[in-house]
Amino acid sequence: QVQLVESGGGLVQTGGSLRLSCAVSGSSVSGYIMGWYRQAPGKQRELVAVSTGRDTRSYSDSVKGRFTISRDNAKNAVYLQMKSLKAEDTAVYSCNARLPWQSTSAIWGQGTLVTVSS
Repeated sequence: QVQLVESGGGLVQTGGSLRLSCAVSGSSVSGYIMGWYRQAPGKQRELVAVSTGRDTRSYSDSVKGRFTISRDNAKNAVYLQMKSLKAEDTAVYSCNARLPWQSTSAIWGQGTLVTVSS
C-alpha cells in the first residue's frame, strides 16, 4: 500500500522560498506520476505541478517560472521548490501518486500548510 507524507510547509514572507517534500513508502516512486496540488481556504483544489518520471514536468500558469517539481528515485521522494512566493500561494499543499494508466488516484498525503505573509 502506497503512503505519502508531506513536510516542509510553514510561514514565509512574500518573496521567500520553501521546499516541500513528499516521502513515498510502500512502492517505488519511479513507477508513478506524481503531482503536487494545493487548496486555499474557500477554493477548490488545483493542480500545481506534475512529474511523469521521464523528465517530463508541467506546471499551472500561476506557478510557472517560480516552482520546480523534482524527484529522487534513490530517496523515494518528490519535492516542490517554491520561490518568489506570493500571498496567493497560501494553501494546503498535498502530493498525489497515480499509475500511468489511471485517470485519477486516491493516493494522497495528509498535506502541509504553506502560509505566505505580506
